[in-house]
Amino acid sequence: MAPYCVLVSRLQHALSKGVRRYHVAPILCQRAKVAMSQFEPSEYIQYEKLEKNINIVRKRLDHPLTLSEKIVYGHLDDPVKQDIERGKTYLRLRPDRVAMQDATAQMAMLQFISSGLPKVAVPSTIHCDHLIEAQLGGEKDLQRAKDINQEVYNFLATAGAKYGVGFWKPGSGIIHQIILENYSYPGVMLIGTDSHTPNGGGLGGVCIGVGGADAVDVMAGIPWELKCPKVIGVKLTGKLSGWSSPKDVILKVAGILTVKGGTGAIIEYHGPGVDSISCTGMATICNMGAEIGATTSIFPYNHRMKTYLTKTGRAEIANLADEFQEYLKPDPGCTYDQLIEIDLNELKPLINGPFTPDLAHTVDEIGTVAQKKGWPVDIRVGLIGSCTNSSYEDMGRSAAVAKQALAHGVKCKSQFTITPGSEQIRATIERDGYAKILRDVGGVVLANACGPCIGQWDRKDTKKGEKNTIVTSYNRNFTGRNDANPETHAFVTSPEIVTALSLAGTLNFNPETGFLTGADGKKFKLEAPDADELPKLEFDPGQDTYQYPPKDGSSQHVDVSSTSQRLQLLEPFDKWDGKDLEDLLILIKVKGKCTTDHISAAGPWLKFRGHLDNISNNLLIGAVNVENDKSNSVRNALTQEFGPVPDTARYYKKHGVQWVVVGDENYGEGSSREHAALEPRHLGGRAIIVKSFARIHETNLKKQGLLPLTFADPADYDKIHPVDKLSIVGLKDFVPGKPLKCIIKHPNGSQETIILNHTFNETQIEWFKAGSALNRMKELQQH
Repeated sequence: MAPYCVLVSRLQHALSKGVRRYHVAPILCQRAKVAMSQFEPSEYIQYEKLEKNINIVRKRLDHPLTLSEKIVYGHLDDPVKQDIERGKTYLRLRPDRVAMQDATAQMAMLQFISSGLPKVAVPSTIHCDHLIEAQLGGEKDLQRAKDINQEVYNFLATAGAKYGVGFWKPGSGIIHQIILENYSYPGVMLIGTDSHTPNGGGLGGVCIGVGGADAVDVMAGIPWELKCPKVIGVKLTGKLSGWSSPKDVILKVAGILTVKGGTGAIIEYHGPGVDSISCTGMATICNMGAEIGATTSIFPYNHRMKTYLTKTGRAEIANLADEFQEYLKPDPGCTYDQLIEIDLNELKPLINGPFTPDLAHTVDEIGTVAQKKGWPVDIRVGLIGSCTNSSYEDMGRSAAVAKQALAHGVKCKSQFTITPGSEQIRATIERDGYAKILRDVGGVVLANACGPCIGQWDRKDTKKGEKNTIVTSYNRNFTGRNDANPETHAFVTSPEIVTALSLAGTLNFNPETGFLTGADGKKFKLEAPDADELPKLEFDPGQDTYQYPPKDGSSQHVDVSSTSQRLQLLEPFDKWDGKDLEDLLILIKVKGKCTTDHISAAGPWLKFRGHLDNISNNLLIGAVNVENDKSNSVRNALTQEFGPVPDTARYYKKHGVQWVVVGDENYGEGSSREHAALEPRHLGGRAIIVKSFARIHETNLKKQGLLPLTFADPADYDKIHPVDKLSIVGLKDFVPGKPLKCIIKHPNGSQETIILNHTFNETQIEWFKAGSALNRMKELQQH
């Protein structure tokens, strides 16, 4: 049992030995109920249930459990009968809550509306952070976003009110910072419709990024399915110091595991080095675990988390976690599927990129490497903030660097922007003087939103196609990610390194050894930054930006105009006709990396996230066609003319022709956006055949009734040509674990057969047969 009841039982025993007897009421063994958050006072943390489930599973498995296993298995729908095998079986889970950002919440809420259910079954929230474009500065950009997106914000606010979902208004901050400040806690299982939801692992929770259809399942009270994750252990020893930061830990891990090395696994950090990292630093590390394909990342509960919980007004949660800490840490002797060891004493500042977040370099070598590779060395813009690095500590360390420069009369040579993570962070750094220092050094403080990190950046200093370099404290740096310019070389590093490099204006600067020139012409060296982990005073909450859902929202009207260009009610996808898929055309055979940004671009397309037909006009426009090495240019097999990918797909759909996409490794890595699955389904796609998938995207495809299939032999990718026709056979006997066959029909009349693997379980096969997971949900409701 947890320590509290042990204490009571010992007290009873001790008193029974004394001269006098005292009555210890049984009620003492029942812990006081503690709310999940201040916004949901009647929704309580269920550590007793977690404890009970863990003990059931530990007895069944008869081996020490990792922390990841404890929290995941602690949320099993049926811990007694659930088959459990890491990396193989599918688990049926009961997450504690759901969080949605505004770009993905539109489609999630449209799907929930289609389900016909009256109210969400678990605490859920919507966060307005994705639709605010960085242009002039915080206040002006926020007001502009409110004007432009009024229809969408009104839809989300009223849908939240009607269905019992909390609504964080535009300007409140980035979803993951809001979750860390208010909703994450040790042992929670939270799913969020954004790939960087694992940020909450910095507070000891299993927080997993999903597509909107998964969120709908949980909001509908249906057990959520997840392939039982493997667990990769990262043992940290030593202590961070100097210019090294938490960001360098994940940059190092990304360099080791690559963008797909964490697929299907939870990254579990442990070891004596953990205590040298702040809670928000742990969140940074967990956040960017998405870039290595990990299901999520997590740290064990410790005093740094307790301090953060207390400082953010959640001392009761910290005290309760203390009682249950046995269940919030890994068991001694637990085993990992893979173990990585990092000595923090030896960790150097890193900078990763360009074009991929796993290309790691030390800061002291990046200038030389860039010159050899022909990458631009001059830095046009330095950008700090984002959901990965926008904590009070991050802002403080950057300000510490900037303050030194100002003392010598030096300002940034590069343009410099700052994105606070939340209204609370913005208000607090304004009060404590950090924002002024960062402005004085040449910075522009942007709105509390995602901004340039997701491509919401009205950049004016370069033309599209112009080769240039930017450095950011963000998480992703795919081609065109930040500014839609494929020639922008984006590098990711820590906020303090971004600040130092922005002062120098070049990659040829290492703040550990290099010198800057002051206004007086004298050389000076920057000292390693030091800043408070948390403010000495209490956090300043800033403006109140939360809308509580009413107790009864049944009378609330949710308006979706039939003529809207931003919102569109969903029509159900067609059911499978029971036949094999014959003579499918190949819409595109993709060459190389194909992220969800390539499949469904963000930036200016974000405004159509609630309108499936309109946003489908960006389908695969960023993918490179193997036939001509061009983006958004594919051969129409019916006319033999080359044209845009979406136009070609629409042409096929109009003429009743179904099609497939053929792709390479780790297809669909990056964002959780389910539009990358909805769009191909909407425009007539039936299957996606690749060498391997990113986890979230593979699930999203299944949810929308598509067939995500992988080559049994990756070399078979080369057997398929864009002019071929493909038939997928064996669907009449579609069962878990049994491969399908693909007949390749070449234009000369010859044929060859290859084997395609899949990871469908029985439930997912029912989704395919029904046409989508949502269709299947409705069938079950009717029955």
